[in-house]
Amino acid sequence: MVKKKSISNHASTCKTKKVVSKSARKDLIPPDESAERNIPAISPELQTSGKGHLGFQDRVYLLASVIFQNNHLEKPAALRLVNYGKERGLPLPRVKDEEQQLAAYELAFNTLKYQELLEDIMIDSCFYLTQPMPDDQMSLIAVMLYDFQDRKFLPRERQREDDIVREVKDVESYLLKFKTKLSASLARCRIKHDLLSIECILPHSVKVKQERSSSLPLYTWVNTLKSSVGEVQGVLKSEGFSKVESIGQLQGQTFCQDPHCGDILVFPAQLKAQLCTTKLLSDHTLIIQDKSCSLGPNAVCSLVPEDGDVLMLGCFSGLTVSHTASLIADKHKAIRKVQPTVYVCVSDRTSAQREELRQVVTAMGSKNVKLIEEVFQSLESTDKRLQKLRVILLMPKCSVSAVSNPVEFILRENGDPELLQGLSQSSIAQSKLEALVAQQRKDIEHSLKFSKVVAVVYSTCSSYKEENEEVVSRALEQAKARVEQQGEPKQASFRLGPSPFSVSDHAEGPKETEAFFMFEPSKQSNGYFLAVLSREPEPVVKEEPHDVLVRANAKGLLDGIGSNQLTRMEQQRHTNRKTKTTHTRTSQPNLSFSIHPKSKETIMASRSTPSCGHQGFTNRLQSTQASTMCMQALKNRVSRSISSSKPESRAHEKGPTPALNPATAPPPVIPPARPRRADQEVLKPVVLTLPSVHFPNFFPPQPSQPRLSQSRNYTWRPPAQGEPPSRSRGGLSRDALLKSRLLF
Repeated sequence: MVKKKSISNHASTCKTKKVVSKSARKDLIPPDESAERNIPAISPELQTSGKGHLGFQDRVYLLASVIFQNNHLEKPAALRLVNYGKERGLPLPRVKDEEQQLAAYELAFNTLKYQELLEDIMIDSCFYLTQPMPDDQMSLIAVMLYDFQDRKFLPRERQREDDIVREVKDVESYLLKFKTKLSASLARCRIKHDLLSIECILPHSVKVKQERSSSLPLYTWVNTLKSSVGEVQGVLKSEGFSKVESIGQLQGQTFCQDPHCGDILVFPAQLKAQLCTTKLLSDHTLIIQDKSCSLGPNAVCSLVPEDGDVLMLGCFSGLTVSHTASLIADKHKAIRKVQPTVYVCVSDRTSAQREELRQVVTAMGSKNVKLIEEVFQSLESTDKRLQKLRVILLMPKCSVSAVSNPVEFILRENGDPELLQGLSQSSIAQSKLEALVAQQRKDIEHSLKFSKVVAVVYSTCSSYKEENEEVVSRALEQAKARVEQQGEPKQASFRLGPSPFSVSDHAEGPKETEAFFMFEPSKQSNGYFLAVLSREPEPVVKEEPHDVLVRANAKGLLDGIGSNQLTRMEQQRHTNRKTKTTHTRTSQPNLSFSIHPKSKETIMASRSTPSCGHQGFTNRLQSTQASTMCMQALKNRVSRSISSSKPESRAHEKGPTPALNPATAPPPVIPPARPRRADQEVLKPVVLTLPSVHFPNFFPPQPSQPRLSQSRNYTWRPPAQGEPPSRSRGGLSRDALLKSRLLF
């Protein structure tokens, strides 16, 4: 009796090669032969890492075989072991629901991972040489062989008669007849490559992604068209969920809010089935979608102005379109009655895909979405539909190299299935990568040509610099060179704008390099890249006051006031040059020397003026009184000039007219007074302090004199001894003072 020994008890890593002993090799003998030799069968843990399922329906195998046929690695003829035929691009057969479709894609993707190992098994077991199978069925054999070893070479459950496919039934019968040799061949291949499990044959990066995909949290966003984040959290708490602070604390029936996007709620991966039973998912209030698809819509919502529309271009699903539309509509619902429009370019999609997008958008409740069937490169700024376009969201087709679960991502987000072959080996072909970069660069460069667009948001799920930093930097350089070559204004060019998201405090948080927002793949999220290309701000134009008045007068805003004022000033300057005198009436600082005389020369010049414009008043007053009243007249005229031309004086404060220096300016000459317009000018009362004047006593004191006749209505009383005179020497009576005020 041979002692039972299981290799599954060995170390689970495959980094260090180990020598398999002869006793261990006996454990790798197929089940049937081990029974005959009385040797225990191979351990299930060593046999496969399968999930214990008992097979799929026939249509799942058929769809998986077509996907594998279209994306398998075709080796050179000298190295080709198995021939799969030359047909590619076959149409995909239909399945009943999304679950079967996802299962078929997963099965095809796993077959692509182990294509070389499965071919070695078919050659080593002589299955490929002995079984009369046509080449066009070898893809079906490959996918069924992988599933056969994954369920430990056990038979499938019986299928219903209406689900049976003849081709699948024939291949299954061949595999069951050959299962002993196939199992023995698998054991020999593992010994040959020193594999503790078949996963050890995969590249390290593929194994890491495979481990992360099983533990990624479940990301969801709240449809604000049907509810709010607070209401959804209240419903979840009533259902028994509890809120935690961070993603690292997710355990059990908990959820948390994303640190970058406020409308995203995160759950543990194992709660997906429980969430599907709630009404939040059935009535499209809570939507399950990867976080990398929600960054772009949130960035657009923070950048779009109140009166701006959005254009979406690239590879995304109807969920991303609905998310963008709901965020913009919720942001502007309290500001505008008409919601901004979200335009979607669908020129690269089939009619079935367009109809599916319409159905998803309608189910989400979005009413501000319009499809554009024209090619994006043919759209221009002059298009009538895009006159309010302000932000472009560009999510182009990329390598999806930063996604840990690429199959589900490609299937949900309308991705390219041709990427599955490269992703299965964690290496995209150089020709495929160059084709993707060329299209991305073309889309960015055309996006920057829209004259009214203020920002372009570029988002990918790639870890290659060629698709991220390099393509963005090169597009900006090309746009700048085009602007300089065509002589366009500076604001026609773009630059890298600030990131709309803050950096997380977590150890595995995003890296913010300049304006790029990047997140490396981790156990908490898939990787992503986002950049904002903002238009250069318009330069601040500093205009001279003279230019402002001329432009305003040309538009009729000043009603000719500015031009007349300037003409009058020029005429006054010309007259002053001839008379060698200076007179300024434009601003209050220039008149300070006339309002507040600082020297005796200025006062004497004002007193020696031959005329003040008021002959009647001059005849009634003496020379001292005349000079004083002329000064008051000048003050009143200055105050009226300032009050009437106050806006113009402000406009000319920094104008080209130089200010007069009171210390060096010649004495001013008071011009003749113009007729007053009482309805436009308001005079303010002025208190004058005149020089002292003493009048002689014409009437001697008569203390005992009786009262004068009744025709006299006043009595002259001389000043008492020691009492200050009631009027100053040379002073005026009250009536004369009132008359002087009325004259001026």
